[in-house]
Amino acid sequence: MKGKIIGLLYLFMLFLAAGCEKEIDIEYHDIEPILVIEGSLTQDGAEVALTLTTPMDEPFTNIFLTDAKVSISDLTVSESFELQPDSRGIFISSVKGVVGHSYRLDVERGGEKYSAVSAMLPPTVITGMEFSWIKMPYDEVAVLQVSFTDDSDLKGERYWLRLYRNGKAYKWTTVSDHLSSGGIIDEVMMTSRRDLDEEDEKDKLEEGDVVTALLAPVSLEMHDYLEALSVGNSNGPRMFQGSFCLGYFLAAPVSTQSILFPAYE
Repeated sequence: MKGKIIGLLYLFMLFLAAGCEKEIDIEYHDIEPILVIEGSLTQDGAEVALTLTTPMDEPFTNIFLTDAKVSISDLTVSESFELQPDSRGIFISSVKGVVGHSYRLDVERGGEKYSAVSAMLPPTVITGMEFSWIKMPYDEVAVLQVSFTDDSDLKGERYWLRLYRNGKAYKWTTVSDHLSSGGIIDEVMMTSRRDLDEEDEKDKLEEGDVVTALLAPVSLEMHDYLEALSVGNSNGPRMFQGSFCLGYFLAAPVSTQSILFPAYE
């Protein structure tokens, strides 16, 4: 396998229960649902999804809200445009982002206002994708190496790498430029084990599955937000001004490439 393989991080959760004389009841306090804003502006246009958080004792529902006013302003040239909901309920616009420009997303809903600013960073380009198999104590595991360009003259760059399996979200990670060598970063992600009968559904890949990588440069603030989410016990630092909400707004060019999951050799 070409490139570099990063070390693996194993997460263990240990639940202890012993010798309790008294039964403990955990009471969940009801709180009002919180607005979640997930906004992006790329070289192809803008998308903003509005949802509400779901109480812990209720099933998750991904219902998009459309009763809002959503707009994006190009702060560099003092222009703004409104987004309209499509058939999915996601606010969209065909207006394309421009590298080097700063943008502000504004959302108004139920008398509350929310805003966030993001500058569109220079693009990076995915130069290659390759699957390889590595031997682990429990099985052989397929690892995917995604190679992409990095400006060697700049330091402290951060990237958001997302993988999709047959068009649906699969895995994601953040990458920093300390992995850069000769202007190229080789990021490796573990995917599916060989024995699919023992693999979790969320990780399983089968021969012929299409794996698509989406790569975007991000600010340090966005990187820290994603890192906090990856821990699993945090909503991340607050990204919006105005009324309280969750979510993010990212203006960034996106590089995309796909690969078929190969047969085991």
